[in-house]
Amino acid sequence: MAATLYIVATPIGNLEDISLRALRILKEVALIAAEDTRHSRKLLSHYGIATSLVAYHEHNEEARGAQLLNRLEAGQSVALISDAGTPAISDPGFHLVRRCRAAGVSVVAVPGPSALTAALSVAGLPCHRFAFEGFVPPRKKAREDLFTALRDEARTLVFYEAPHRLRASLEAVVGIFGTHRQVAVARELTKKHEELFSGSATEVSAHFAQGEVRGEIVLLIAPAEKGAAPREDVPTALERLGAEQDLPPAELVRRVAKATGEPRSQVYQEYLRWKEKRL
Repeated sequence: MAATLYIVATPIGNLEDISLRALRILKEVALIAAEDTRHSRKLLSHYGIATSLVAYHEHNEEARGAQLLNRLEAGQSVALISDAGTPAISDPGFHLVRRCRAAGVSVVAVPGPSALTAALSVAGLPCHRFAFEGFVPPRKKAREDLFTALRDEARTLVFYEAPHRLRASLEAVVGIFGTHRQVAVARELTKKHEELFSGSATEVSAHFAQGEVRGEIVLLIAPAEKGAAPREDVPTALERLGAEQDLPPAELVRRVAKATGEPRSQVYQEYLRWKEKRL
């Protein structure tokens, strides 16, 4: 018997944002694999869908993936859903899809909601070319290293971010991409408290520094401007500013960080090496 793994997009907030085809598939398959069965059961109950649910998430991908493949090879079609949006986009699913395709099992997309494309469509930033980078790294150094590597990217950058880390990420955006780089934050898309705030990096950072941030977040950063003057590297900036003015170390580091877009911690390490060479 031919069976199919359906990759089914589900609402990111508003339950009305599900397609008629998705509802039909979820009713017809033998099994639904869900990231969080408790969360997904609310959606299924809302539409009167009684299909059996099993958990499929990052902690059981290997074992549960093998079980799902067995069901598919036995002729039972399966639908894969995530907590919200399109499965496998910064959510579990990639490994199961690859396993099925390698085994010759049909994999079919049932497209629909995605926070990534929803945010791009309303942010007002260039979206004919963009780069999706998934979740911002939670650790400071990894976050700053990634932002530094992407600073001169010619495409709009799109990230997912956790609410409790948004302030730190926006502060890093100001320091690395510059105060005037255009930024947008889409929060709680399609939900009751939906918010889209855009402006310069400084304006957006100040806005979200005012109170507790909640909800699902998409962070968008505008492309680097064409023809922008190349930034100095840290040693060059240290030589120029250190030679021109007699600045205290902290102020010199601050100005070099601003001129180069590099994190202050990295500039400080370069400053120590620069100072040692001058002694």
